[in-house]
Parts: sequence; structure tokens; C-alpha cells
Amino acid sequence: MVKREEGALLQSIVLDRAGEHGLSVQICAGLRELILGGTLKVGERLPATRTLAQEFRVARTTIVESFERLAAEGLIETRVGSGTYVSQALANERPTPAAAAIAAPTARVKLALAMNTASKLFGTRLPHQPRAFTTAMPAFDAFPMAQWARLSGKNWRKPRHQVLGYPDPHGERGLRQAIAAHLRLNRGIACEWQQVFVVAGAQQAFQLIAATLLDPGDKVWFEDPGAIGARNSMIQSGVDIVPVPVDEAGLVVEEGLRRAPEFRLAFVTPAHQQPLGAKMSLERRLALLEAAETSGAWIIEDDWDGEFCFQGAPMATLTSIDRSGRVIYVGTFSKTLFPSLRLGFMVAPPHLVEQIGICLEAFSPGVPTALQGIVADFIVEGHFATHVRRMRKLYQERYQALEDAAREHLTPDLEVVPTQTGMHTIAYLRDGLDAVALTQAAAKRCVTVAPISRFCLEPAARDGLVLGFSGFTPAEIKVGVLDLRHAIDDLMAAGEWTGASVGMALSGKPNPS
Repeated sequence: MVKREEGALLQSIVLDRAGEHGLSVQICAGLRELILGGTLKVGERLPATRTLAQEFRVARTTIVESFERLAAEGLIETRVGSGTYVSQALANERPTPAAAAIAAPTARVKLALAMNTASKLFGTRLPHQPRAFTTAMPAFDAFPMAQWARLSGKNWRKPRHQVLGYPDPHGERGLRQAIAAHLRLNRGIACEWQQVFVVAGAQQAFQLIAATLLDPGDKVWFEDPGAIGARNSMIQSGVDIVPVPVDEAGLVVEEGLRRAPEFRLAFVTPAHQQPLGAKMSLERRLALLEAAETSGAWIIEDDWDGEFCFQGAPMATLTSIDRSGRVIYVGTFSKTLFPSLRLGFMVAPPHLVEQIGICLEAFSPGVPTALQGIVADFIVEGHFATHVRRMRKLYQERYQALEDAAREHLTPDLEVVPTQTGMHTIAYLRDGLDAVALTQAAAKRCVTVAPISRFCLEPAARDGLVLGFSGFTPAEIKVGVLDLRHAIDDLMAAGEWTGASVGMALSGKPNPS
């Protein structure tokens, strides 16, 4: 077995070979500063003396002398047969780095508009923890790891120049072809592979579309409530966001025309509105396409979880009925596969392919080639279609578990809205309960929910909670519902429920008044 070289890289120590202090003294002083300053951590291994001698281009005895001094000072310790380490005795003795080195500047920092918006929207947001009822969380427990591992090994065994070099900013041809074939068969989108662009997630697609088509001050219709991340991507471009209300048929096109008839772009989630869950009716879809053609506007169709239709075939995409080339379709593998993949795609109308391609070349370094190869093989070998079909069935079972548990334990305080698509549903609150207060109370019970108002630009017509169910087993969902019941009871006990509703005990029976 080849012995592996270990130890920290110490190139920050610069030697003055013409200085008045000897080299061993300089090396000793440099190491001492790294240790006391916290750069070298307690228990961290130092490089071997032979390795350091080669790196500093000095005699090995010079390094040995430096180590002996540091050992005498108690800063390092040698373990026979193992090496030299920063002394464990420093764990409780090493001084904290000077406050001046880590303190924030006293002057007020002028933040950009996007940063101000991010602070308001996400300053108190809980992290995406794998606990009920976090949204947009795929079923990690059902992911086909064996196939993924096999394809990963296959792609990393390709010639190095294929997987280690700079990727094509447009995306690798094999994946673009696989996506185009999948969309033709499963989403009714008749596109050529050249129209497909691979990006680092849907958010990058939104940013690139904005960079290609929008100027500061352009009016952009946005569903309200709507997808926060996409909205923020547009805000960064300096556009004027026009909130357009949503009802059971999707975006209210007439209201959009009333508020901003000369709009430049509309953002919609027609297959499963984010977050309310409505499917955009055919009448609304045709009205939106007509409005875009009349105004010379573009439409972004965010098909973020439309693949997961529980009953029947998924509704046809807006792109599939677009005859004027006004729609840009955006998809993501974060929901269909897993979010850390950071892989998405967009389909551009033929007359926008060149412009978007130029924008990608200018602003995007591309997506890792090996990952694209894995996903392409996953699609071509049929694993993707199989996985999506399995998840449709699984997510229906998990939604049903949520609906059943909520009916038993949360009625009449929360009303879960029936859904046939996607990874989450919403629950409307009975009068008297504040969604933000319940969100905070639920967090204390280790339950993650989000108020609908978080997704709104204008006051919500009716507030409620967004509940993700896709990433949790029926047992986990039931526990989450019981914890949410406890959170409601906590608010009632604290007098924070001002309405006339009566809480339900865990048995499902009304509490005595």
C-alpha cells in the first residue's frame, strides 16, 4: 500500500532567506502564529518533516529544530508511529482571535435592492430540514441509489478530458437529447434538442431569461401568491413586479391586463400553482397566450412539480399549445430526482435559441459534465420514467395519509384542500388563528410549516399553511399532524386563538369548553 501524504498546506509561511533571523526561527514563528491564531486546529496533523523540508527548500534538520521548539512550548505533540499534531492541551487555553479581525465594520453598509428583499423574506426562514412538513422535499427513502451509483461509476470512468474539462455552457448534447425526447413523450412539447439548455437549477434559468429579455423597469406579471425564488430572480433585474391574483382557475388574466396591459413577461405555474395548487384552466391559458401575443410579451412556464399527477395524465403544458413561440418552458430535476443535484433545464422558442445561447456563454460556466452524463443515462435507460411513476403512486399515498390524519386530529381548525398533483397541499385556518403564530408554535414542536402569506405581495384573501408531504412516510406524517395539533392547543392555552373555534383532542373529539 502506498503511504498517503497528509497534513495541512502551509504556503502562507513566507521565508526571508536574506533576513536577520534564521530559517528555523522563521518557520517556528510562522507555525506558532498559525496555531495560536486558530488557522491550525487542535488535533490537526502537520506535514512530515521531510515533506516540509521539500516544500520550504530547506534542510530537514531545520524543520526538526523548529518542531522541537514548538514542542517545548507545548504547541505541538508527536505521536509515535502517527506523526506530529497541534497539541490537544490547547483546546481550552488558546486565545480567541482578536475581535478586531472578525468584527463587522461600524459604518452602515448600503445594501442592494435584492439583498434588502432577501433579508425581509428569508431572515427568519427555517432551513430545509428533513422533517414534516417541509416543502419541495422528494422521497429520499425511495430513490434508486443502486442505479444511480452504477451510472455514476460508469460516467466517472470515461476519459478524463471528457469529464474533467470545462463543460459546454449550453449543456451536454446527450442530456439535451434525452430531455427533448422525454418532453415530447410525457409533456407534449415538440422541441428539438437544440432548443433545450441545461442550467444549474431553475433559479439560474429565471436569471438568464431575465438577463436576455428584460430591462430595468419592465413590467412582469407574477402570480400572487407565487413562487418566492423565481420572483426574487426577477427583482434582481430591476423589473417592476406586478402582482396578479390567482383563483381556482389560475392566474386572473383580465386583472393582469387591467393592472399592466403593456407587460413584458408573465410568470406562471399552470400545472400546479405555487403555492395554492390550482390548475390553470384551458380558457385562462388561451387568454394568457393571446395577451402575450398582443403585447409582444413572453411567458415563463415553470413546470416545477407537474410530473407528479396522481390521477390520470398530467395536464398538457402551456408550451404545447403555444403557436406563437411566446412561452419559455422551465423544468428542474430538484423535485423529480433530488435537490442537491442542482440541475435544471429550459426550452426556448426557436427564434430565441441564439440569444439565450449567447447569454449562457457570457454568464454561465456550465454544469459538471459527469453529472449531466449520469442524468442522461438515467433517462435513456428508463430509470427516470420508472422513478416518476413510482413517485406518483407514493406521493398519492402520502397525501392521503396527511388528509386522513388531518381530518381526524385537526378538524375543524385546519381544512386541508384536496390535491391531485405535486408534493404539497395547503390547509386553510379557521377564523381566529394566525398563520404566522401557528408557524412559530409548530417550530417549537419541531414541525416545519409555512404561512401562505409568505408567498404574497398583497394581503392574502385567506391565510393558511403550506404543508409538504412528499418526503415523509405515513408514520412521520401522522406524528407531524399530532405535533401540529399540540401547537394549536399551545396557542389556545396561551389565549392566542381569538376566534370561536374549539380545539380537538388527540382522539379527534372536541375538547370540553
